[in-house]
Amino acid sequence: MKNICHRLVIKAAPEEVYKAVSTQEGLAGWWTPAATAKPEKDSIARFPFGPDYYKEMKVTTLDPFKQVQWLCLTASGEWIGTTITFDIEPHKNGAVLFFHHDGWKDYTPEFALCTYDWAMFLRSLKLLCETGKGLPYPHQYQ
Repeated sequence: MKNICHRLVIKAAPEEVYKAVSTQEGLAGWWTPAATAKPEKDSIARFPFGPDYYKEMKVTTLDPFKQVQWLCLTASGEWIGTTITFDIEPHKNGAVLFFHHDGWKDYTPEFALCTYDWAMFLRSLKLLCETGKGLPYPHQYQ
């Protein structure tokens, strides 16, 4: 299996990073403004990207201030069955986020695009946590 991995230091407390990846308000602030999510294990989070496309994730792990994990249920074909994990650790400058999107079957054009897109969205997450304003869809490339 192929995996997408990113690691970044965020100048914010682990609690703030956890809130950004586990709550509707946080997810809407950096990924897609129309996100609907509850910080509850086994809940389904929905992430619309425009009027005709969305992703749905089952929340499989919520370890406060340490880890959030999702199982992709609905999205483009290559995403389905993959897992997305946000591991959060304290750091002298705030928090370290180790992000991984695991379970891709192969290196494909969609895998390459998602690697880049995740980097842009994680930049948005970092901005949200550090400044209070992210660059969610469709503004992530600004």
